[in-house]
Amino acid sequence: CALQCQQFLISKVGEDWVFLILLGLVMALVSWAMDFAIATCLQAQKWMYGGLDTNVLLQYLAWVTYPTVLITFSAGFTQILAPQAVGSGIPEMKTILRGVVLKEYLTLKTFVAKVIGLTCALGSGMPLGKEGPFVHIASMCAALLSRFLSPFPWARGGTHARQWEARLGFAASLVRFSPVPGVLFSIEVTSTFFAVRNYWRGFFAATFSAFIFRVLAVWNKDEETITALFKTRFRLDFPFDLQELPAFAVIGIASGFGGALFVYLNRKIVQFMRRQKTINRFLMKKRLLFPALVTLLISTLTFPPGFGQFMAGQLTQKDTLVTLFDNQTWAKQGLSDEFEYLGILEAWRHPRSNVFVTLVVFILMKFWMSALATTIPVPCGASLPVFVIGESLYPTRARREEGAICQPTLAQPVGVPMCPLPQQLWGRGEGTRLGAAALSGAVTHTVSTAVIVFELTGQISHILPVMIAVILANAVAQSLQPSLYDSIIRIKKLPYLPELGWGHHEKYNVRVEDIMVRDIRYITLNCKYRDLQHVLQSTKMKSLPLVESAESMILLGSIERAQGGALL
Repeated sequence: CALQCQQFLISKVGEDWVFLILLGLVMALVSWAMDFAIATCLQAQKWMYGGLDTNVLLQYLAWVTYPTVLITFSAGFTQILAPQAVGSGIPEMKTILRGVVLKEYLTLKTFVAKVIGLTCALGSGMPLGKEGPFVHIASMCAALLSRFLSPFPWARGGTHARQWEARLGFAASLVRFSPVPGVLFSIEVTSTFFAVRNYWRGFFAATFSAFIFRVLAVWNKDEETITALFKTRFRLDFPFDLQELPAFAVIGIASGFGGALFVYLNRKIVQFMRRQKTINRFLMKKRLLFPALVTLLISTLTFPPGFGQFMAGQLTQKDTLVTLFDNQTWAKQGLSDEFEYLGILEAWRHPRSNVFVTLVVFILMKFWMSALATTIPVPCGASLPVFVIGESLYPTRARREEGAICQPTLAQPVGVPMCPLPQQLWGRGEGTRLGAAALSGAVTHTVSTAVIVFELTGQISHILPVMIAVILANAVAQSLQPSLYDSIIRIKKLPYLPELGWGHHEKYNVRVEDIMVRDIRYITLNCKYRDLQHVLQSTKMKSLPLVESAESMILLGSIERAQGGALL
C-alpha cells in the first residue's frame, strides 16, 4: 500500500517536486535550528557579562573566555572530524561546479562538522558571516538527499544525480533572508553556466524553504508575523533628490575601493602567515593557538567598559543591523546630546565623544578585525561583517519638517502655524542600504546584493541609487582585485580557471598549440608489452595519452601511470 501511494504521488506530483520540497524542508529546519542555537549562545554571553557587573575584572574574563572557548572548540572539532568544512565553502563549490572532483566536500561527515563548527563560531560573537557556509551546507543537503533517495526506483538514474543539485543548494542557501536573491546569487557565483530549466527549481526550493523558516520563527514567537526582517519606513513620496545621484555614484566608487582593499588585506594576512616559516611551523604544531589568540585580541578590543565603549562593542551583528537600518535621528547639526538614545541605541552614545567619532572608530576597527577573523580555521564567511561595515560607512542627512501646514498660502488661517523651514538632521537610513549593498557587492563581485537589501528591508523606493552604487562598486573592485572567493581559490591553489580580468583580453587569442608540449610519450591502441614498458621507463609523466595509432594520432583517452604499471 505504501509503495502504491508512493508511485501515485510521484506520478501525479513529479519526482522533481518531491525532491525540491524535501530540500526546502530540510534546509529550513537546519537553518532554524542553527539560528536558535546561535541566539542562545549569544544570549548566554550577555547573561554572563551582565551578571558580573559588580566586578570589571570578572566581566572581562567572562567576555574574553566565552568566545575563545567556542572558537577553539569549533577549530578543534572541525580539524578532527572534517578539515574540508573550514572556511566559506563557496570557493570549493565553484571549483566543483566547474567539473573538478574534490573529495570529502559533500559528505555527511563534512556536513556535521560544518553545522556544529559554524554554530559555535557564530555563537562566539566574532565578526564572522554565515552566508558562505550556508551555501556549502545547502549544497551538501542537496547532495546527501540525492544519495538518500537513490535507492527508490523513481530516483534511480534520474535528474537528482546530476550537477544541478549543487546549484539548488546555492539557491536554497540564502532563503533564510531572501528567496529571490538566493537564486540570483547562485547564478552570479557559479558565473559560467546556469541552465534556464533550473530557474523554476531554484525559485521553488528557495520560496518553500523561506516560507517554512519564517513560519517556524513565528511559531517560536521570534516574529509576530511573516514580514521583512529589518523593515524600514522611508518616505515613498519623495525618496531622494535628483541632485543626490552624483553623491550615490561617489558612494559606489568609494565602496569599490573599500571592497578591493578588504580582499587585498585578507589575502595579505594569509600570505604573511604562510611565508613566515617559523610562525607557520609553530602554528602547524599548535593548530588551536592561532584561533585562540585572534579571538582573545578581538574580544579584548570590543570589551564594553574598555575600548569597546568607543565602537559599540557590546552589540551583536544582528543588533548592529537593527540600529543602522533604523531610520531614526541620531544627531542635529553634529550634536548628539539633543536626542534621546533608547534601547540598544545607547551603545552608540558616549558622554565624551560624538556619535560620528564612534562610527569612524567602529568602521576602522571592524574593517581589519573582520579581515583577520575570516582567516581563522573555522567554518565562517565574510559577507555579513562586510555588510555591517558598509551600513556604517555613510550617514544620511535627512530633512524633517515640523508643523501642521507645509505649503504656506496667502490667506494663512489664524491660529495655524506657518510652514517652518526644513531642519538638517543626521540619522541612519537610505545611506546604510546603499553602503551595505555596494560594499558587499564589491567584495563578492555580485549585483544581487542590491536585491538582498530590498528584501531585507521590504522597500524598493531607492532601487535606482542602490543599483547605481552597486554597479559602480563592482566596476571599480573588478578592475583592482579578484572577488573574495577567487582570491581564496588562488590562495588554496584549487584547480580552477578564473575569468580574465581587465587589461588581459589579448590572452583570449592564445591557443593551446602555443603552449602545449609536443614531444611527449604516448601509448597506441595496439602497443605490445615491450612498448608499454619502454614508455614507462622513458618518462615520469603521471598520465599517458592513448592514441589510435602512430599514424593517425587520434586521441582516445588517457591512462594513469600507476594503472599502466599494474597492467605490466
